[in-house]
Amino acid sequence: MNIGAAAAATGVSAKMIRHYEAIGLLRPAARRDNAYRDYCDSDVHELRFVRRARRLGFSIDEIGALLALWRDDERPSRDVRRIAKDHLVDLEGRIAEMQAMATTLHKLVHACHGDDRPHCPILDDLAAEPTAGVRPS
Repeated sequence: MNIGAAAAATGVSAKMIRHYEAIGLLRPAARRDNAYRDYCDSDVHELRFVRRARRLGFSIDEIGALLALWRDDERPSRDVRRIAKDHLVDLEGRIAEMQAMATTLHKLVHACHGDDRPHCPILDDLAAEPTAGVRPS
């Protein structure tokens, strides 16, 4: 199948398919006599794998490692688990940071009257010096 059909079958855009091939995440597709890419069922399966991994937030490097393990029938599952567990720890850390941001913003929005007065606790907080223990962005 051509790249358009592969894109439609997998939900990965043709542009991203070309990008994944260019960076070496996916093996280059076979070529037809007219030099067009020709995708087989295993290529489509790998594209679906990549799409699912991206939706779970894995990085390109992590996906490359997972693809290599997936292609290896003699892989130790502990290697797959380690990558997934490390990613989970990272996600949980980012979730905690976002929850803290949401809590702070909720308090600030509640403290702001949102009226015609110029005083705004949101702007005051943004302009304040960082407190000890808070890392700068």
